[in-house]
This record gives sequence, C-alpha cells and structure tokens, in this order.
Amino acid sequence: MIKLLRTDSKHQDFISLVVDLDKYLAVTDGEDHAFYDQFNKIGAIKYVVIAYENDVAVGCGAIKEMNSDSMEVKRMYTNPQFRGKGIASKVLSELEKWTAELRYKKCVLETGKKQVEAIQLYKKQGYTLIDNYGQYVGVENSLCFEKRVKN
Repeated sequence: MIKLLRTDSKHQDFISLVVDLDKYLAVTDGEDHAFYDQFNKIGAIKYVVIAYENDVAVGCGAIKEMNSDSMEVKRMYTNPQFRGKGIASKVLSELEKWTAELRYKKCVLETGKKQVEAIQLYKKQGYTLIDNYGQYVGVENSLCFEKRVKN
C-alpha cells in the first residue's frame, strides 16, 4: 500500500530521491542537463510529497509558488523499480489537492520532450499543453502544461 507524506525539502528521503532523479535526468537530458538543472534547486521548497511503499521512499514531487494563482510542479520522480503502480499519479493528485487547499487556481509545469513517460502521465491526469513560460520560452526541448484545480 502506498502512503503519502506531506513535508518540505529538508526531509532526507526527499533529498535522496532528488539525487536519484538528477542522475536519471543527467542521462536523459544529455547536454541540456546543465541548463535545466539550474532551475531545479530544492533548497527552500515548502511543499513536498513523498510516496512510501512498505516504509521505503519510492517517489516524490513538490510545488512552489509561481505567481498569485499558480503553483509550479517540480521534482516529480518515481524510482524505476516501482514504476507502473500509479505512484506518480497519487503524488501528483496530492500536490494538486494541496494547491487547492492553499487557494491557488492551477498547477503548471515544464518537462522535457525526451521525458515520454512524464508527458503521458500529465496528459492522463488532465494537464493541457500551454505556451512555454518563464525561463522555458524559446527552449525547443521543453513542453509546458497546466491544469486548473478544484477549490
């Protein structure tokens, strides 16, 4: 059974999962990794969800304020050994619920075109493609999505 924990970016299990995520992205992003990495520091993220299976941290995600009505989804990751069990969907749903509780109207996110599984997840969860925002404007390998949350 999957258990979800709400915490912040200081939690050691989140830090460990992000180390694994960064190793994974260094391979999949290739030469673009340094560009993306600069926007993914976790130092002061207040809203983190960690997924546990049998008390083992197997997935995570986070949200941070983008503007007065939007939270940006960051650092979504599921350990490859635990993929295909709906863990990422559960984490993302919890982040959306938290976004609504905090009175934001939508979640936005960026993912790389090479992150095929992530793109499928976001579309399945009701995210729609939008124009690239912020630092991703004009970045050919980036796709940006948004989803309105229910308050």
